[in-house]
Amino acid sequence: MNNTTIDSEPALLTERNAGILTLTLNRPGRRNAITPGIWVGLAEQLWGAADDDAIRAVVLTGAGGTFCSGADIAAAAEFDEFPDPAELIATVNDTLRLLQELPVPTIAKVRGVAAGAGWNLALACDLVVADSDARFCQIFSRRALSVDTGGSWLLPRIVGLQQAKRLTLLADMIGAAEAHDLGLVTWVTAPDELDEFTGEIAERLARGPSGALARTKDLINNGIDRTLSEALECESSAQAANLREPHVLEAFAAFTEKREPRYT
Repeated sequence: MNNTTIDSEPALLTERNAGILTLTLNRPGRRNAITPGIWVGLAEQLWGAADDDAIRAVVLTGAGGTFCSGADIAAAAEFDEFPDPAELIATVNDTLRLLQELPVPTIAKVRGVAAGAGWNLALACDLVVADSDARFCQIFSRRALSVDTGGSWLLPRIVGLQQAKRLTLLADMIGAAEAHDLGLVTWVTAPDELDEFTGEIAERLARGPSGALARTKDLINNGIDRTLSEALECESSAQAANLREPHVLEAFAAFTEKREPRYT
């Protein structure tokens, strides 16, 4: 039986298949520039994924050969729905926070350009797969803006202070190879291998022990701000929770029987 269902909105496509939720920014004519409506739609989908036990992995990508060129500052009609800029910024921030803290593993699949808010949307995912032609830019300073959408938190943790300042102050466009060398991209693939490779990674995550993966993600995300003693306490609490789940019994049985575990 084909268990794939597809729902489409004008600017955001959602696909669910075998425990994997794929969210596709769908404004190829605008290089998938993000409107206020897309931020709202993404937040709704992420809230839903957090509450849906059937969703085991999330893939975020863009249609038409481009990931995302950043915020669409020309979407005047939608901006009118947020007359208070602080309200729109709060919506954007809530979406980035949801993506970063989502208990489900997330993958950004990047073709073409990922710029500004688009790049930081990818960086907020747990893993980033880019094809060899992908390009990245923290474009904010070119628009007389300061870095936002979590870039000031994400970049220094990944590349350190000096490289974070270089990327944001100069707004250099960098290629996939350099982004990989800096640790901003997890894998680089040939363009024609991107879909298959990302699909395989998503399937591996979807087959994994969801509770343990969620706790590991939380431990890694927050470990950098903890002391060693605090990290050990958090690890102990997470491990105790793991040991109360049936996934552990299945993992131990699979090890004893020399087979792959089958988590449900």
